[in-house]
Amino acid sequence: MGKVIIIGAGGVGNVVAKKCASLPNVFTEICLASRTLSKCKQIAKEVKQNYNVDINVEQVDADNVNDLVALFKKYNPDLVINVALPYQDLTIMDACLEAGVNYLDTANYEPIDTAHFEYSWQWAYQDKFKEKGLMAILGCGFDPGVTNIFCAYAQKHLYDEINYIDILDCNAGNHGHPFATNFNPEINIREVTQVVRHWKDGKWVETPPIIEDGSVHFTFDYPVAGPHESYLLYHEELESLVKNIKGLKRIRFWMTFSNNYLTHLKVLQNVGMTRIDEVDYEGCKVVPLKFLKALLPDPGTLGENYTGKTVIGCVFDGIKDGKRFKKYIYNVCDHAEAYKEVQAQAVSYTTGVPAMIGAMMFLTGEWKGEGVFNVEQLDPDKFMEALNKYGLPWQITDFDGKLPE
Repeated sequence: MGKVIIIGAGGVGNVVAKKCASLPNVFTEICLASRTLSKCKQIAKEVKQNYNVDINVEQVDADNVNDLVALFKKYNPDLVINVALPYQDLTIMDACLEAGVNYLDTANYEPIDTAHFEYSWQWAYQDKFKEKGLMAILGCGFDPGVTNIFCAYAQKHLYDEINYIDILDCNAGNHGHPFATNFNPEINIREVTQVVRHWKDGKWVETPPIIEDGSVHFTFDYPVAGPHESYLLYHEELESLVKNIKGLKRIRFWMTFSNNYLTHLKVLQNVGMTRIDEVDYEGCKVVPLKFLKALLPDPGTLGENYTGKTVIGCVFDGIKDGKRFKKYIYNVCDHAEAYKEVQAQAVSYTTGVPAMIGAMMFLTGEWKGEGVFNVEQLDPDKFMEALNKYGLPWQITDFDGKLPE
């Protein structure tokens, strides 16, 4: 049905490649490309063993538009699935425009020299993609991604207007390491050390980062996983959802962190290991956070002994036919089951499966358009059906729990 190039051969790239390979009638040709060719080859070997499917592998520098364009013109794909680093979103989008290829990613752009992410850089490509007759689908992982789809589904089927949304992300798993991040350490630590923002009554409200005094947190009783301390955190889907959900008065994002994680992170920050500027070490220029990344476990290797579950979902408070009520839509994913299926932990799995489904929505024509789209702007129904079918079943319940005011 269609050809795809997957850029990125980390934990998420591994999941995307395998899930695409499991649907040969949809993904008729797959190329996996990365700066590190050996990672691509290992994934291709496992794809062959698991699904008896051959995929192409290529080495590419995703910072280099010319290299990307040459790759895209060599394979002439229908869609590029970008699961590389967020710093590389714009070079990959530029290459898609030049080569005439559609685009999908899972995380929004942020500059490498500034720990700040927002959609404005990618929304600025709206006219460029429209003029080329191409589609760019932004933020098609789990959060952002499935959480946005949950919001679109609630807006379409459950409410006339949604006034309050709380997105709650719990990882109740145990990987057995004293300290490790569940996705790229560089990206993860930049994200969680930022000043927190949430949106209320038409403006952004700032609160301290999760490791500082005054950070906002509470205990939420998650389905299956039980009570876990959940910290207010700024997350990128908030930025697009405030534009696309009708009647919204407040939206917040909460994520669980253990005391062990926060203690390690505080120490690393206090000694300067989370810095993203260059420092001089015996005549060599070193970026401490990049060096720390080299020391920490590769998130792609955490899966083998990972136990426990992730629980991610949205609590909605809104009005339908004049009646106000709350609903909770969520998914539970098991680390060990994810590893058994695709040799990845649940955080990679919950990001990679939606990317595959989004690509499938595009290739099958369920999602189509010209320009740049966040996923809540697209019809959620077939995507929601596919979540149940391809490994991320969701539940919807009445919500009578308590959230902070």
